[in-house]
Amino acid sequence: MWLLYTIVKAIKISLKNLIASKMRSFLTVLGIVIGVAAVIIIFSIGLSAQELILDQIRNVGSNLVMVLPGSSNKDGPPASVFGISATSLTYDDLEELRKKKKVLGVEDGAGYVMGTAKLKSDTEELTRSFSGTTASYINVENVTIESGRFFTKDEERNMSRVVILGSDISKDLFGGRDSLGKIVEIKDQNFTVVGVLKERGSSAMGMADQDESVIVPLKTAQKLLLGINHLALIRLKAIDENSIEILKASAAATLRDQHNIDNLEDDDFSIRDQATALELVSNITDVLRYFLLAIGTISLIVGGVGIMNIMLIAVSQRIREIGVRRAVGAKRIDILVQFIVESATVSLVGGVVGIILGILVAFIAAVVITAKGYKWQFLLSPISIVVAVLISLGIGLIFGVYPAKKASKISPMEALRYD
Repeated sequence: MWLLYTIVKAIKISLKNLIASKMRSFLTVLGIVIGVAAVIIIFSIGLSAQELILDQIRNVGSNLVMVLPGSSNKDGPPASVFGISATSLTYDDLEELRKKKKVLGVEDGAGYVMGTAKLKSDTEELTRSFSGTTASYINVENVTIESGRFFTKDEERNMSRVVILGSDISKDLFGGRDSLGKIVEIKDQNFTVVGVLKERGSSAMGMADQDESVIVPLKTAQKLLLGINHLALIRLKAIDENSIEILKASAAATLRDQHNIDNLEDDDFSIRDQATALELVSNITDVLRYFLLAIGTISLIVGGVGIMNIMLIAVSQRIREIGVRRAVGAKRIDILVQFIVESATVSLVGGVVGIILGILVAFIAAVVITAKGYKWQFLLSPISIVVAVLISLGIGLIFGVYPAKKASKISPMEALRYD
């Protein structure tokens, strides 16, 4: 009962002091407000970005298996993810992997290479990424042609100079005019537009956007544009989700036979299905989110130091008050509790303001990103609010201990003589 009374009284004193010194109070809680707001924003935007990326991977298809060059351990990402150049996959590997009698459970497969180049039309010049792929791309990726056609198997092999454009890049290059039959110059080579993809909508940031696609036949990209012989990626389409595991096993056996590999530890390729990719991306985004969260807590620590400094000033300014309270019977524990609770109250007020500010900023960000065409969800984790409250309260308690101890050690006689 005594403790509850002391805490309530200390809270009332704290709120009274906050209202009485508005500018000092604002500067005191500013660090806490910024830190807590950062925690809320990071949690919210991090969750939304993660869901956007994972949703894009899901939309690619749940029955796809990716074969990447370079070895990796069972759970870790392939070497190519870290920018390490690996050239172990070839067009011949793709042809073998597409053989249904050899690779069980496979329906189709596509090979990919990527690059960046200047694209020139009769009126525009843009720098964009392009992909070289096989005629089977349209089946593996489940894309739809809006106008024209996709290139054929013969065009894939014969280094034909034809190009498929995404809906947005087609508009950008030709100003909304019909691009079929028009010429696009890529690395001083003239390509004829034979097809335009149906608009799909903006994809996740940092991921391939189909509406910005520039797709040329695989051999054309390899020989004329990039000067390479290897593949950056092979994507296999399973008959159904139940066929994925047997497909992965068959594909691995086929590649080992192709590359004359006897020991599994010598594999120069990595095979991942969509479930693994989802887990990997989720783990990576979680790590990034918590790393950013750790940076955000620095603001909270700075805010805690600010609270401690203000409370130390308050102690020096209220020595006479402390002396009067001690003289009329207040114990050291009463003074200790009062200043700790005051510090926690100040911090908690900053935390509440920070939570409101963080939610508001995250919501505005969601509105803006959605307006840009992304399928962005405004997600807010209740855990983040609980964590923010506990952190702000904890900061107040931790950084209020030293000033509180200093105040409780002031003797009544010394305080009453203080002028």
